[in-house]
Amino acid sequence: MSAILERATRAPALAPVQSVDPAFARDVLAGLSMQHKSIPSTWLYDHRGSQLFEQITELPEYYPTRTETWILERCAAQIAAEAGPEAVVVELGSGSSRKTPLLLAALERPSAYVPIDISAQFLDESVQALGRRFPTLPMAPLVADFTRLQTLPELAFGAAGGRRLVFFPGSTIGNFVPEAAVGLLERIGGAVGRGALLVVGADATQDPGVLVPAYDDAQGVTAAFNKNLLTRINRELDADFSATAFRHEARWDPHHQRVEMHLVSEYTQRVTVLGHAFRFAAGESIHTENSYKYGIVKFQALARRAGWTQRQLWMDAKARFALHVLERVR
Repeated sequence: MSAILERATRAPALAPVQSVDPAFARDVLAGLSMQHKSIPSTWLYDHRGSQLFEQITELPEYYPTRTETWILERCAAQIAAEAGPEAVVVELGSGSSRKTPLLLAALERPSAYVPIDISAQFLDESVQALGRRFPTLPMAPLVADFTRLQTLPELAFGAAGGRRLVFFPGSTIGNFVPEAAVGLLERIGGAVGRGALLVVGADATQDPGVLVPAYDDAQGVTAAFNKNLLTRINRELDADFSATAFRHEARWDPHHQRVEMHLVSEYTQRVTVLGHAFRFAAGESIHTENSYKYGIVKFQALARRAGWTQRQLWMDAKARFALHVLERVR
């Protein structure tokens, strides 16, 4: 879940005002102008969205987090041995960093930690918590959209450290369409350099009976997470969405092997965002997230295209989730 739909490319008719985040305004205005309305899932993760996502990870229906944690508890030592001493850990979309201590504790004298997240408040809270547990570890949090990563903070290179190790858990790679996933992995590789390691979680489940409840839980937490996007648009972009006028919907697309999240209009309505009017027909939706489910062979092929090769592979007993350890080879 915590990332990214295809970015809308059609520019809005009018430029957003300067008092708002221009990237957020641009993506929302362009996305709502499309024939099939779509907003990048990056924007689901304001502070409240990040809090709700953390609640999602603890739900009984949402298996990826506890499965990945179970795997990491059993393989962190082997990953640490592959990384070697004094590794520099770069975490993408770090969120609460709940899994991070498992990796940091296993590493031999890690020399720096560079977490990257789009939510400044959530990132600060996470780094403070990690700092109490690892008080001597230098940390350089970076508030940024890691999907646009080109360079890393100086600490990632200036520390007297060994290998750079990119930690990318949570199956966030599944939020990217395959071509965008290749592009992201290429940019990550370019930023960290040859010989770096990438630890990435990828959900391999294909059973809609398991998947749909995971993205549409009985308690309605995922629905609240999705609808929070409308609240954020109202707050930051002077919009007049009514959250009760939209319902959350999770769909399994077997052709693309992905779960989609949508906000579906309950009736015909008109919404205004930054002075722009948008009409919704009854049943029309805003596509807010994709979650692709990559099997082992498919993911390995994708990684090779992006310049990474497999070093280690770990899965749970049900083969639902995979933790890949990759090495940058070019």
